[in-house]
Amino acid sequence: MKFINREKELGYLDSFWKKEGAQFIAIYGKRRVGKTTLIKHFLKDKPHVYFLAQKISEQENLRTLGELTGALFGEDVLVEKGFSNWPSFFRYFQKRTDKRLVVVIDEFPYLTESNKGISSIFQAGWDEYLAASPICLILCGSSITMMESEVLGEKAPLYGRRTGQILVKPFDFFEAAKFFPGAPFEKQLQLFSLVGGNPGYLKNLSPEETVMGNIRKHFLSPEAVLYSEGEFLLHQELREPRNYFSILRAIAFGKTRISEIANETGFDKSVLHKYIFALEDLGIVRKDVPVTEKNPMKSRKGLYKIDDQYFRFWFRYVLPNKSRIEEGALDPVIKAVNEGFNLLVSMDYEKVARAVVRKNEELFFPIDKIGSWWDKNEEIDIAALNEKEGKLLLGEVKWSNKQVGTDIYEDLKRKSALAEKTTGAMRKSFCLFSKSGFTRAMPQTAKKEKVRLFHGIERVE
Repeated sequence: MKFINREKELGYLDSFWKKEGAQFIAIYGKRRVGKTTLIKHFLKDKPHVYFLAQKISEQENLRTLGELTGALFGEDVLVEKGFSNWPSFFRYFQKRTDKRLVVVIDEFPYLTESNKGISSIFQAGWDEYLAASPICLILCGSSITMMESEVLGEKAPLYGRRTGQILVKPFDFFEAAKFFPGAPFEKQLQLFSLVGGNPGYLKNLSPEETVMGNIRKHFLSPEAVLYSEGEFLLHQELREPRNYFSILRAIAFGKTRISEIANETGFDKSVLHKYIFALEDLGIVRKDVPVTEKNPMKSRKGLYKIDDQYFRFWFRYVLPNKSRIEEGALDPVIKAVNEGFNLLVSMDYEKVARAVVRKNEELFFPIDKIGSWWDKNEEIDIAALNEKEGKLLLGEVKWSNKQVGTDIYEDLKRKSALAEKTTGAMRKSFCLFSKSGFTRAMPQTAKKEKVRLFHGIERVE
């Protein structure tokens, strides 16, 4: 897979490598987010042992780890027999790490399946044998829950031992778009709306294929990885996955308030909050509140949305239609996608537009907070604040085949008066984003009233 970006993460790893003394780094993130690719890129010019743990017996994992270690140091006995136990692994590296060396245990949580005490064993091994060595030990895992309970959390045996950690996050739109160089913005965003910024998914999509062709091939085929990936991931991460399935399906179908989700699923609100907190921790769900709220944590205006594009699409179109997909009766599914997919893309366009505003602060003012604003039946897609300077930027984002005209701008000004009631008097400025451009009159009005216009994500001068 082509290596894209991750300069910041590579910089972190290189800084750990250059530090004196033992380094113990935890790397974690969602499945297929590019952790292993990042690690292998880092290892290219360094002496190392890279070991991918598997769901096999502990003795078989130790034997494979011994084979890899013996191959690096040219020890045939170790290649043939492997390590007999974990203490022998730690003792061996204590003796052999007279020079800087990287040892990677990838998918570390798999080791817990054959030995529940593996974290305590690694704690003892680190403390007794490796903490005073020049080793650089990396433990990596795709199960965020397991990495937190075994390595990162305060109650984890290894807590306090690590010298650093890297949460590998999905790419944002601008990074993800590099997987489709030459494709128009509209198609880049549509493909991003299918799978989000997960490079393991992005690399499977083809910009030469139609969007529906990609959906048919990767989501509506029982043999495709993305067809069953959602189910696999939630079973891997969560206990009681059926309950989470119910919650995510409710949110995917537009139940965004806690009362609506409770009514749809039948869960008591106190229980529901526990489940939603877990989904927030995994980066699957987010809580949105109007950016003007003074105390977001206590706001009653919070709306819950699926923040992971892959799960959003999967719960909306794949899970409810599994029987049809298995039968090959795809016409109703394709009809549903054609009718609703643009709404999902429009949500991502709003997020991308806010990111564009962030990247172009010099056109507006230094931004402290940016998000959206709503109250009852009124909503504004972009709301950015600088409370110290008393400045408020408001904007509309239109993913439509119609050009945006002065009527949209006039309505934005009307709603701005409502928004200002929650902020107090502020100096207001405006921006408009349009997928299809603007009517002839709008740029003239924009020039006169200093409104910033963006066609797609490109500024209109």
